[in-house]
Amino acid sequence: MNSAASRPSPGTGIYLGLLAALLTGLLLVAVGPWRVGVGLGGVSFVVAGAGRMVLTEDAAGLLRVRRRWFDAAWMMFLGVSLTVLAMVVPKGF
Repeated sequence: MNSAASRPSPGTGIYLGLLAALLTGLLLVAVGPWRVGVGLGGVSFVVAGAGRMVLTEDAAGLLRVRRRWFDAAWMMFLGVSLTVLAMVVPKGF
């Protein structure tokens, strides 16, 4: 029995981490400290985008949707946008 076949790819691990961070961020948004939740989501997208840039096509797993440059650029754009949103909205909102 080949144990490598049952092990998820590194990209799938990054994807599951992204999913966990996004769910945690959404929970934080729902219960109060929304800036922290949105910032966590943004940072997790940036990390996933960086992971997509460095992983090979075979190792990308669930992070691979389209071509590498598109996947990485889209996740980086989302991550930076969410992080900037969390920082620039004035206090009191």
